[in-house]
Amino acid sequence: MIPYTVNIKLAARTLTGTLNLQNKPAVDWGWQGLIAQGCHSSILIIDPKTTQTIQVLERHKATVVKVKWSRENYHHSLSSPYSLRLASGDASGKIIVWDVVSGTAHCEIQEHSKPIQDLEWLWNQDASRDLLLAVHPPNYIVLWNGDTGTKLWKKSYAENILSFSFDPFDPSNMALLTSEGIVFINDFTPAKPPGSTGKKVYIASPHASPAHNKPAPAPTAPAPTGAKKALNKVKVLITNEKPTAEAVTLNDCLQLSYLPSKRNHMLLLYPREILILDLELSQTVGVVAIERSGVPFTQVIPCAQRDALYCLHENGCITLRVCRSTTAPDEQSSQELVYDLRSQCDAIRVTKTVRPYRMVICPVSENSAGLTVSDGRVMLWELKAHTGRLPTNPGSSLSPLYSPVSFCGAPLANNQKRIQELSLNTMISQTLIAGEAPPPSSSQQEVQLKFLLTGLLSGLPLPPFAIRMCPPLTTKNINHYQPLLAVGTSNGSVLVYNLTSGLLHKELSVHSCEVRGIEWVSLTSFLSFATSTPNNMGMVRNELQHVDLPTGRCFAFRGERGTDEPAIEMIKVSHLKQYLVVVFRDKPLELWDIRTGTLLREMAKNFPTVTALEWSPSHNLKSLKKKQMAAREAMARQTVSDAEPSTVESSVISMMQDAESKSETSQAISAREHFVFTDTDGQVYHITVEGNAVKDGARIPPDGSMGSIACIAWKGDTLVLGDVDGNLNFWDLKARLSRGIPTHRGWVKKIRFAPGKGNQKLLVMYTDGVEVWDTKEVQMVSSMRIGRNVNYRVLDIDWCTSDKVVLASDDGCIRVLEMAMKSASYRMDEQDLTDPVWCPYLLLPRASFTLKAFLLLQPWSGTFTMDISQVDYNEKDEIKGLIQEQLNSLAACWSEARGGWFCVFDPRRSTSVLRLFGDESDLQFWSVASHYLQSFAQARLLSVPTAEALQHDVGQPGCHGYLDICHDTLCESGYFQKFQLDRVHLQEVKRSSYEHTKKCADQLLLLGQTDRAVQLLLETSADNSSYYCDSLKACLVTTITSSGPSQSTIKLVATNMIANGKLAEGVQLLCLIDKAADACRYLQTYGEWNRAAWLAKVRLNPAESSDVLKRWAEHLCSPQVNQKSKAMLVLLSLGCFHKVGEMLHSMRYFDRAALFIEACLKCGVMELIGAAFVDYARLLRSLGLREGAALWASRAGGPGEQLMEELFQGEGGTPEGLTPANQETGPGVSGEEGDEDRKFAIVEE
Repeated sequence: MIPYTVNIKLAARTLTGTLNLQNKPAVDWGWQGLIAQGCHSSILIIDPKTTQTIQVLERHKATVVKVKWSRENYHHSLSSPYSLRLASGDASGKIIVWDVVSGTAHCEIQEHSKPIQDLEWLWNQDASRDLLLAVHPPNYIVLWNGDTGTKLWKKSYAENILSFSFDPFDPSNMALLTSEGIVFINDFTPAKPPGSTGKKVYIASPHASPAHNKPAPAPTAPAPTGAKKALNKVKVLITNEKPTAEAVTLNDCLQLSYLPSKRNHMLLLYPREILILDLELSQTVGVVAIERSGVPFTQVIPCAQRDALYCLHENGCITLRVCRSTTAPDEQSSQELVYDLRSQCDAIRVTKTVRPYRMVICPVSENSAGLTVSDGRVMLWELKAHTGRLPTNPGSSLSPLYSPVSFCGAPLANNQKRIQELSLNTMISQTLIAGEAPPPSSSQQEVQLKFLLTGLLSGLPLPPFAIRMCPPLTTKNINHYQPLLAVGTSNGSVLVYNLTSGLLHKELSVHSCEVRGIEWVSLTSFLSFATSTPNNMGMVRNELQHVDLPTGRCFAFRGERGTDEPAIEMIKVSHLKQYLVVVFRDKPLELWDIRTGTLLREMAKNFPTVTALEWSPSHNLKSLKKKQMAAREAMARQTVSDAEPSTVESSVISMMQDAESKSETSQAISAREHFVFTDTDGQVYHITVEGNAVKDGARIPPDGSMGSIACIAWKGDTLVLGDVDGNLNFWDLKARLSRGIPTHRGWVKKIRFAPGKGNQKLLVMYTDGVEVWDTKEVQMVSSMRIGRNVNYRVLDIDWCTSDKVVLASDDGCIRVLEMAMKSASYRMDEQDLTDPVWCPYLLLPRASFTLKAFLLLQPWSGTFTMDISQVDYNEKDEIKGLIQEQLNSLAACWSEARGGWFCVFDPRRSTSVLRLFGDESDLQFWSVASHYLQSFAQARLLSVPTAEALQHDVGQPGCHGYLDICHDTLCESGYFQKFQLDRVHLQEVKRSSYEHTKKCADQLLLLGQTDRAVQLLLETSADNSSYYCDSLKACLVTTITSSGPSQSTIKLVATNMIANGKLAEGVQLLCLIDKAADACRYLQTYGEWNRAAWLAKVRLNPAESSDVLKRWAEHLCSPQVNQKSKAMLVLLSLGCFHKVGEMLHSMRYFDRAALFIEACLKCGVMELIGAAFVDYARLLRSLGLREGAALWASRAGGPGEQLMEELFQGEGGTPEGLTPANQETGPGVSGEEGDEDRKFAIVEE
């Protein structure tokens, strides 16, 4: 017999539908590459690459209002592995932290009983990754330990807090959006609650505040109308007084967010415009406004990799706006920041029930967007780059976008036609800065951006539902069985789901009104009925349709009948699928033959009213079959009488099997079947049907203890009746006993027996929930009740396998549950998915690190392979299989990788692998490292002193371009300086009060722009109290000479000022006499580390600047600050590669250390640190990658010799006890030692 396998193991799962309005903000796209979305009280985990729901988390009792993935901003190792951790908050104030893979809760947190307003994981510290900040209404922020659920501190504020945003450049700064305005906090620390109440800020137009004496410049944005007129002047933040009634306050502000692409900028979102604020100036420097006929905004997400904004509009359209370069010839871009519309996707059809809810952006690549819609759909859009120029519109002021000059620090080849679409910064180059030459057209291509719909996940329609599972699995249908669930909906369509994968198998538009019930007549066809709303006479239109699944053909089963008659109450199909009973509300029942589609009997007018009906499982098919089989057998024996005995035997058996399979559907046999029904008095009738003969059988008088019978179920020798008062009556037909059980649960709506021979479990549905009973023991097995353990009402029930039930509920979900009817969360790694999902987080820690090492570098094999079995890897086959599954899911997108690229270490591949793993901390490290390795290697080739290499003239960028400005003080000094000058120029254009002018003058003095600063100082009006001081200051600036006495006087005054608390003024004076290095030292002494780094970048020569930044790096490494990863980035920007290598090794980041040292050796900018290679080799050996371990040990020189001996001692045997005490014992190795040695001799050469 041919072996076959059928997967009929169904996982518990939830099919979800439309969302609740409170679910609107509950969606998040994590660094892990997955989307989490709240749907009523459940949370869906969606894989955006294959558009599949891969987990549903159920534990919340109230609606989920917020979800947040934890950040991956730490170094991953066996002790701190990759983990899928999610925090969710609900409308009752409960926060749950989940382990998503297992579907279990780490901890549950409850502070107040009002909906959680905002949630965020802290990401900045190297030490702790478990801290979760939450806003508990009305006005509390609480810091929790997300691992244990412990409260660390709590702080209250004067106003209701709506949301908050952290400054991505300085984690001690955060802003709260309150009902009245904005509160800025600058002393946030995990150790203790903020000491101050923060700085309260209101937003207003300049004329509304009496403090302003300079008229506002003319509006630059198209003027909106009505209430927005006050907004179209330049907006400012005022702190001293609450704005007057006519000024615009923050009431209609939808969102506040820091810009992650440049420091000290924030955006405020209004329905018709986005304001970009410069926080140093407290004033808008850019406005994105919508014309009168445009569609209002609902949400905006600022990007980190480029100065760009993803905007969601009320019609579901997503637009991408990119900041215009300040070199553009038009005047507007030098007057303010302009965000040009570069791409937009199609809108959706908005109705009363269908509205766009939220947009999320992939944080790793920033080139994919997901849109959640109120009807449960999730639309996935991807940004694609096309080269080539669009036909230019003479009226358009759009400057062209270009592809980047480099990828990961390495210049792109001129002939490289395809733009890397890995992420936003590999698709479009940086925004140009004033004074910079436009890119040479030879190496760069013009880029057009387009949105492409790459995935659509749709949910169930609105309830109510009628559900029915297809006939159960038997030994006869095991070859072609599919576990299909038919779902009838309120709009007349029938959805068929495959419960193995949980995906929609077919959607069929069958009826014109609500589907009331479904009955399967075979594995591939079913009958469904629908009834229209009654007319004045109480008559309806009945639709009874027969649907064939493979072809989708459906026809009216009752022909022309069905208009203007009483409504169908139920349809019941006999066990052998021969007959159908149709029961009406006020009309006698009809009996049909399903096989021929003919009406066998329409009962007489005086026929009793049916309240419940069920077919008997007993029939005479077996005796009929025996007769027919005997006849067929005789024929078969005659036909093959002269053949060999063995052949006779097999052919007879095959004919018998053939006969058996045909007998069920053969027209020749009409088996006798029975059904029972009850009337309004509770009397039970028994009817026999054979062919087209219908006989009335015995009648059993009503049971006095039962009310009106509502439903009947019959299996084997057990018959169960349920009534409207909640009584269940169990009849044992063999023993002729009956037993009544009052459940006190009210009306028994439905009862169903579980499939499977001898399985006597019974599922009972009440108005307030469901119970499972064991009819053998006559006792309840499990129970579910609304309000007690669930918050939804059950609408329909069925069994989907012998031990799992399926429930449809009024929250729009259909749940497949274990018999115990507990939560539907399941282990993600145990379920059967249609498409393989790339998610290394599902693997065991050891396996995920093996996979990462395998993808990062395969120098041992000469060619690159995606087959783990080709590598000497000693591990259990089960784990190998799981790793291979992950590699297979990846193979498609990596098919273009060339072998040579993988046999040497290349930062480009490293960043590609880290993007796949969503490894935030590694990705940040390698973006900076690969850039500076390239610049220092290039400077070395040109034999330029390295310090000058970073200072090179910003007008002629190297072929590797600059580090993006989102890295702030890590950028090259020249580029950073240009950016700051550009910014001050913009602030100067925008200033609208004396305070603004003063701030601009101060900045210009620090930047060394003395002439322009003097002009601003002289603008002070005579009636201003600072008029005299400013005039004297202007004189001082213009007359400063470099003579000794004046310098020493100024230095003395400056130091006195600093000592007496006037730090900013003292620093300014020191900068005037070119003592910026001293100024930086004072700033560092007084704890102004960021300000000192800024000043060093814009004013000092490379050597002095390097000293200041090295001191900053030391400070970051100190235990109280504990930001070593940030310190390493600072050292990378200074070219201190050896120090970084040592730090990585001392912090036990062995994998990163070895690969970094390898990259440095390749660029020739550093000596070997052998110990790091040896430790990485030990790590690889502990994972089981013996070849890799041997390679790294051989590269380590002297320190690696001992490890090489350990790896290869013994003749082809398994080395025992080779690992050092601090490592786990490495797995054994097999194979001939001579071959291995030969292989590594080649590698070493």
